[in-house]
Amino acid sequence: MAVHEIEARKVPVTILTGFLGSGKTTLLNYILTERHGHRIAVIENEFGEVDVDSDLVLASDEEIFQMRNGCICCFVDVRNDLINVMKKLLSRKEQFDHVIIETSGLADPTPVATSFFADRAVADAVQLDAIVTLVDAAHIDRHLFDPVLDGKDNQAVDQIVAADRIILNKIDLANPTDLDRLEADLRMLNETAGILRSSYGRVDLDTILGISGFTPSYVAERAKLLNLSLDDDDHNKHHHHAHMHDPTVGSESFTYSEDFDLDRLQAFLTAYLATHGDDVFRTKGIIAIDQDERFHVLQAVHRLIDLRPDHPWRGETRRSKIVLIGRNLNRAALEAGLRASLAQPKQAVAT
Repeated sequence: MAVHEIEARKVPVTILTGFLGSGKTTLLNYILTERHGHRIAVIENEFGEVDVDSDLVLASDEEIFQMRNGCICCFVDVRNDLINVMKKLLSRKEQFDHVIIETSGLADPTPVATSFFADRAVADAVQLDAIVTLVDAAHIDRHLFDPVLDGKDNQAVDQIVAADRIILNKIDLANPTDLDRLEADLRMLNETAGILRSSYGRVDLDTILGISGFTPSYVAERAKLLNLSLDDDDHNKHHHHAHMHDPTVGSESFTYSEDFDLDRLQAFLTAYLATHGDDVFRTKGIIAIDQDERFHVLQAVHRLIDLRPDHPWRGETRRSKIVLIGRNLNRAALEAGLRASLAQPKQAVAT
């Protein structure tokens, strides 16, 4: 059988990456709701104790799997969990024809890619199609040239270097001159990836799905760099690669059963991010608002805040979940401010 016929039977895998707030979930929703004819399985990874991203993915027929025990780029046991999820998917391969892995905004996608070549059964069944990296046109500069990361690994740079396609997203928030300069900076980091421009992650899906961005030489080189071998199971069990997250970056997660007062919450978030916005890379949440049957979606990148109503609460438990990711996060101050933003209990009226 010809090589191209063997490859045609494999399930293509797209790794969707990008720094915090770049628009990965927006792009994923766009992919899942477009009429592209694919049956897609989605694997998501969350950074932080409280899962928010899965609540932001629109309801669809696609299979969505969560990995909550850490970033899939970092530890062998978690990488093995990813392989196990893939094996479960492959056991019912007739139900889908493409897999998308949405990584944490703090993940280096290259070790994720090599996971598909660390297990023979998975390697024989799937084909890594491409790493697609989203770039936030309005905020990426402060991460690419972050002085705090001087001498440390920079995930924003890792994600761009590894990309087969780069989507320069949120172009509506930048002027053409800045976009041209930013695209030139991206080209200096990655000379071969195609660069697309978009607002709200809207791109021609034929330019990011089924593009065969990986070649055998690329895969072999990455595997060699990470000392991975398809046939060395013992090595894979004990190997811990050198990549580490920026140790100054952390997350704070909050869950509340009470409803929030919309005005107080907006006032607190605006004031807090006005003061601490340089250190808060990403804020996201699902918010229950007093006297409103709809859940509200909170999205913020540094000081830019978007808090708007979405669909009515359905069968799920009505509660608020908020995650902040960044540096120097003061949990006590955040907790106090959020608590003060909760709706006050209604006073009983004497009769």
